[in-house]
Amino acid sequence: MKISFHGADRGVTGSCHLVECAGKRILIDCGLYQGSGELDEENAKPFGFDAAGIDYVLLTHAHLDHCGRLPLLAKRGFRGEIITTSASRELARLVMLDAAHLMEGDVRHRDGRTGHDRASRDAGEPLYATLDAMNCLDYFGRTAVYSQVLEVTAGVHATFIDAGHILGSASIFLELEEQGHSASVLFSGDLGNTGHLLLRNPATPPHADNVVMETTYGDRLHKPLGPSVDEFFEAITETFQRGGNVIIPTFALERAQEILFFLKQGVTQGRLPNSTQVYLDSPMAISATEIFRRHPECLEPATAKLFREGNDPLDLPGLHFARETAESVAINSVHGGAIIMAGSGMCTGGRIRHHLQHNLGRADSSVVFVGYAAVGTLARRIIDGAKQVTIFGQNIQVSARIYTINGFSAHADEAELLAWQKQTGAKRTFLVHGEEDTMKQFAAQLGDTEVVMPLPNQAFEL
Repeated sequence: MKISFHGADRGVTGSCHLVECAGKRILIDCGLYQGSGELDEENAKPFGFDAAGIDYVLLTHAHLDHCGRLPLLAKRGFRGEIITTSASRELARLVMLDAAHLMEGDVRHRDGRTGHDRASRDAGEPLYATLDAMNCLDYFGRTAVYSQVLEVTAGVHATFIDAGHILGSASIFLELEEQGHSASVLFSGDLGNTGHLLLRNPATPPHADNVVMETTYGDRLHKPLGPSVDEFFEAITETFQRGGNVIIPTFALERAQEILFFLKQGVTQGRLPNSTQVYLDSPMAISATEIFRRHPECLEPATAKLFREGNDPLDLPGLHFARETAESVAINSVHGGAIIMAGSGMCTGGRIRHHLQHNLGRADSSVVFVGYAAVGTLARRIIDGAKQVTIFGQNIQVSARIYTINGFSAHADEAELLAWQKQTGAKRTFLVHGEEDTMKQFAAQLGDTEVVMPLPNQAFEL
């Protein structure tokens, strides 16, 4: 029995871990690297294992940095079975198809800009195409149900445990047997922040010999949700008073729905004008919002009850969905008094870049960041105080007011991560999915466990 690490090793994206047991090779996640060089060198490198030799993939959740290289895995020869929860299956389909569409669009944009010949265009093929993403869907097999033990194969049992991060997200507990030896490994996936109103809190983890856990916010505490919501409403009110727009780079899964939830509350409670105009400019976020309504098993009971009673907590009077490109472009004619939500949350792609292009240089507008921004992303540069950024080849002065509101985070903070790890009673704890300095600070607080910070492609006996 062996475990090896092939992504999110001393980094925050690209989660990918390999377990070998009983003659089978089981991958936990196969995510895309995001940040500097996104969709380029890092993602195109060899996996560190033979894609055709993978028998199963167990998917913790549908964020791009956990599922985004699955189409590439299939393109390179994977013919096994992908197992995940029902909600994650639906969301992963959205995410992978959207990623393929963006990759194809980026290649067309580069080709059109450079005017290279056919040979040059071939050299600039996307990491994977829409057809690859569609083909990958054929390998989604059995559906995991929270807290039910599933026999992946002889000698390998998996239990998916609610991680409370996004709809359908799970920690995965593996019980392994091989030639009379047994071991257990618990993969945290991404753990949710407790006390949010849409999704249930992360479930109590089981005891495990080994734990592989994320450390995204392993060095800080989140601001409480209540004051964060207050700050959010204040940012909107102040921007409207200046006559500008509020631009919110939004992750399509969970964050977009949570922001809609609070905007509905703000209007209902009279904290925002009833005439507030909200534009959700993200086909993926719109579809994800529809998927939310189909999965009450993931929701807080009070929120699920609202859906059942027909009192949709994600709908408000001034909400506009922009699916088509023409609808997105039309938003550019709105010069004030609008809340514009678009992906991606890290501003590395998607329609948000167009809205930043039109509003970032306006002193009367605001950009409100409500999620994590990895090093090297456009969002991180703006948050870190860049005076000028380049978008679509155009240099743009950062004149808009910038807000960073951390209390909306869908990730557990330092205290929650420490409490979760302690509950596992793990003899050995592998730290992944975090910046290296953060991991070191978090590791220093762990007691009664052997702490390992694996390097890329490093393997360990179980």
